[in-house]
Amino acid sequence: MKQYNLGIEATLEIIGGKWKALIICLLMSGVKRTSELQRNIHGISQKVLIQQLRELEKDGLVKRYVYQQMPPKVEYSLTEYGVTANKIVDVMCSWGKENIKRRQQQGEAIILLEDKLPEDFGDFGKRD
Repeated sequence: MKQYNLGIEATLEIIGGKWKALIICLLMSGVKRTSELQRNIHGISQKVLIQQLRELEKDGLVKRYVYQQMPPKVEYSLTEYGVTANKIVDVMCSWGKENIKRRQQQGEAIILLEDKLPEDFGDFGKRD
């Protein structure tokens, strides 16, 4: 039996790490192909991206759609359960922006390149 001391441990087990929250964030704006995700997550290799997507799929946050065509086409979207992570990701984004401001005020050379998230995640990431 797996035991946790705090609920956050279970959360971090699912969405922790360098890439998973970014993947969830991007999927909140809708269905994406692997290449779209890779283009928007700078520094992630295709191998690591696919591994992270498989883990998110195993944990029930992401749904994978494979189209039987040539060339092969695969799309990813959030499940209903995955959409529930929007509040967590939104808070992480807000905290990150405040952290960047704080670090700038302390003299660190740091900028936020892009801050484009849907205003309401409620219907985002769901597949029709």
